[in-house]
Amino acid sequence: MATVRVAFGVLGPVTAWDGAGNAIPLKGPRHRAVLARLIVARRRVVPVPVLVGDLWAQPPEGAVPAVRTFVAALRRALEPDRPPRAPARLLVTEGPGYALRADRGTVDAWRFEQALAPGARAPGQVLGVLDEALALWRGPAYADFAGEGWAGAERSRLGELRLHAVERRAETLLGLGRDAEAVPDLDAHVAEHPWREDAWRLLALALYRTGRQGDALAVLRRARTLLVEQLGVDPGPRLLRLETDILAHAGHLDAPHGPEDRAERVWTRTAAAYDRAVAPGARARLESTVGLLRNLAVTGGGGLAAAREHREAAIAAAEELGDAVLTARVIGAYDVPAIWTRSDDPRLASRVVAAAERTLAALPPDAHPAARARLLATIALESRGTGGARGARAAGEAEEIARRLGDQGLLAFALNGVFMQSCHRAGLAPRRDAVGAELVALAGRNGLVTYEVLGHLIRLQARAALADFPGADRHAGAAERLAERHELPLVGVFTAWYGALRLAATCRTPASAEVAEAAEAAEAAYRDAAALLDGAGMPGLERGLLPLALLCLRVRHGRPARVGRDTGRDTDFGPYEPWARPLLLLAEDRAACAAAALRALPDPPHDLLFEALWALAARAAIAVGDRRTMIRAQQALAPAAGELAGAGSGVLTLGPVADHLDALAAALGDTGPAPPSTQG
Repeated sequence: MATVRVAFGVLGPVTAWDGAGNAIPLKGPRHRAVLARLIVARRRVVPVPVLVGDLWAQPPEGAVPAVRTFVAALRRALEPDRPPRAPARLLVTEGPGYALRADRGTVDAWRFEQALAPGARAPGQVLGVLDEALALWRGPAYADFAGEGWAGAERSRLGELRLHAVERRAETLLGLGRDAEAVPDLDAHVAEHPWREDAWRLLALALYRTGRQGDALAVLRRARTLLVEQLGVDPGPRLLRLETDILAHAGHLDAPHGPEDRAERVWTRTAAAYDRAVAPGARARLESTVGLLRNLAVTGGGGLAAAREHREAAIAAAEELGDAVLTARVIGAYDVPAIWTRSDDPRLASRVVAAAERTLAALPPDAHPAARARLLATIALESRGTGGARGARAAGEAEEIARRLGDQGLLAFALNGVFMQSCHRAGLAPRRDAVGAELVALAGRNGLVTYEVLGHLIRLQARAALADFPGADRHAGAAERLAERHELPLVGVFTAWYGALRLAATCRTPASAEVAEAAEAAEAAYRDAAALLDGAGMPGLERGLLPLALLCLRVRHGRPARVGRDTGRDTDFGPYEPWARPLLLLAEDRAACAAAALRALPDPPHDLLFEALWALAARAAIAVGDRRTMIRAQQALAPAAGELAGAGSGVLTLGPVADHLDALAAALGDTGPAPPSTQG
């Protein structure tokens, strides 16, 4: 069952919204208090006695059953479609209490913190991120629980972060030479928070740079008076030095005019000129918007998430105009390279596919074939992991048209679709390697940097699957060099995961002190790689990947299958839970439950982790003697006998597929390997 997509708000009154953005009724104040307390715990378990103590100063008789009633009501509100007696997926019971397993991107306070995390962004990007982050605030944090001790520390921490964000935004404006824009907000900020010395300094500097030297000095005098008379503290050295520098007209106070500043000014002026020249509502604005979204998507973090959100709006706006050719251009212009075969937003992907199919049907006969090819490539990309035949057919048609037209950019887009549809059975790493090699060559010849990076990452995955780690290393290095030169921060996420895989793959059995040390190093590398996913804007990659990688590492070396440190990141297997569950149950000596889980086990999705999930199922099936699942796993894995299970993902491995096939053959009493699957 997929995770319920509910959003939570604590930057203001505590609330929750459903997937359509509608407020979810949360009943009384104690229901909201339970929810708020669990959000404060940040996915950790809160024991029932702690909840009771936090909800009542003097707990009444029946407090524990009351808490359970509150939790039950919250579950009904947050997961209204959950079948009776089905386990909760969001507000879960664990050990002595409850935990809220909310995704990191669904709580406004957590999104706010991610936006403030340091990252390699241009000043203009920083400003946009800060504006979006500050817009999340609807009032004081946990506004309806201002007097509660359990909320006090979190309210103070978030409030301090907000004040820091306001000042960082003002400093960014000053760094961009937009000094006058910073003055009104800073003026209000120091009036409300007079103890913020840095805010006084920024306000005085902004006034000085706008030619208001007298006002700047008056602000500094006012700051000194307030600090001394009302707070009893002397101004700090930076504030005192600024007054001296203003009186001396120190050159370092002038607005910056370096290359980044000049570039930002060019951007600002060009955007303003475009805004003046192109009429509101003009169709050209839609096409220009998609070009911006395409560039925004490769910046990572909030940029990728924002690009997805605004892309849907752009497509809807184009369809409303009733011009199929324009809509085809708007849909097809978003040719952002994709390397992971699980969608970050399946709901959006299905809507994009539906819009592309409608537009294909509406295209006039004289429409350029490239428009059709771009729609087909979009369908292939957005149908990733769905298992249907339509995506593969669309990829093939797009490739054929692009080759016929000799359009190299279009061919790169189409080959990305071919790659996304190349997991319909096991053992296709050589096919993906060929796609990656062609992408590297054609992108390099035509200056298509993002597709050149994509080609190297595809080859990294394929060479790892084929146990050619020196080759995979070369492609990882090439991708990182291109990423550094062209400011593509998301590439480092994938190469970091590959680095962890590299360590994991070199930990060889039988067990020894050296192997154990290497396995510990690999586990640490996986945790470091997972940390890079925070705020990266790739939920399709992030959710469940760390516990799955740790499980594969431990199972391969005969270590206990328990992988968690009692944190959500370690224990939430997300979409991979059905294939992890049998081994986790076996680790708890619950063989009968593991056997039942195997009987209900579906085939893994056709993506880059297909072989790894089947290998996990094979291990569990051998342990409980489930011949049916063993035969299914044997037939599915046979075409990949020469590969490393899971390494084609570039993130994890369960060792040679041949080892798993040998173990299956021994358990089944076979005299030879299973015949290869004839599918695909």
